Amino acid sequence: MSTETVSSAIKEANRRTPFSKRFKSQWWRHLLGIIAVVFAAFPLVYVLSASLSPSGTLTGSNQLFSKVDFSNYTKLMSDPMRPYGQWYLNTIIIAALTAIFTVFLGALAAYSFSRMRFKGRRGGLLALMLVQMFPQLLTVVAIFLLLTWLGDVYPALGIGSRLALIMVYLGGALGANTYLMYGFFNTVPQSLDEAARVDGAGHARIFFTLILPLVAPILAVVGLLSFIGSFTEYVVASVILGADPRTSTLAIGLYQYVSTETSSNWGVFAAGAVLAALPPMVLFLWLQKYIVSGLTGGAVK
Repeated sequence: MSTETVSSAIKEANRRTPFSKRFKSQWWRHLLGIIAVVFAAFPLVYVLSASLSPSGTLTGSNQLFSKVDFSNYTKLMSDPMRPYGQWYLNTIIIAALTAIFTVFLGALAAYSFSRMRFKGRRGGLLALMLVQMFPQLLTVVAIFLLLTWLGDVYPALGIGSRLALIMVYLGGALGANTYLMYGFFNTVPQSLDEAARVDGAGHARIFFTLILPLVAPILAVVGLLSFIGSFTEYVVASVILGADPRTSTLAIGLYQYVSTETSSNWGVFAAGAVLAALPPMVLFLWLQKYIVSGLTGGAVK
């Protein structure tokens, strides 16, 4: 019996069962759902209230939505010294390219480790695990010195370059994501590869037309995590990009609103944070259907 048949049968049985009877047997699920929604929405409501408060302080948001004003959003978009739109564009470009290349390169490496047998394979897997034991902050000084030297030779990869930041993100995330994909690739039976080779398919055809559709859930998860991590990262981005408003990301730019005690404007900061939360949320909702369909439908029939 296929998954679709079982799912339709469950839905039909739920429709025939009265809601009151279902609620009595599953009331705890509704209670947990309500608690989870309240827990998740509590900080979001305060941030949204602060973004709509004209006082510019966080204390004023304790009285939720006592005053509703869009002046913070107007200030956010109209400040020529702090181009929020440019920060937004820079962040989306950096995060999107990082996510795309992380998924592609990680999938290639995971396929190689999972399907091919070569000298140094076990040592390479062990090295991927060991590298992830060291925090990324330990490499900040080394990255700065390396990019300073590269900037003298090839300016496009020097300090202040968005391309250099993308390269650093790719190098930092490749190890963990490769190992994560490697475990998922191993769940796909190798008999499928052997059958494809009998039909004359090579490694490239097997990878792109057979393996990638079957491992779509892990590709979506890695892409989502990579996008969110690059979208919200601050320390490495601030070291590489500096304070130039033309190349800054949202994390660097929004920090300028609250970095000084005498001129902090938490209202504008909250407004920028609300708008910055939209791309990760939209991406999560879009990728969720691929994750759910891949997990419930099953990859191998």
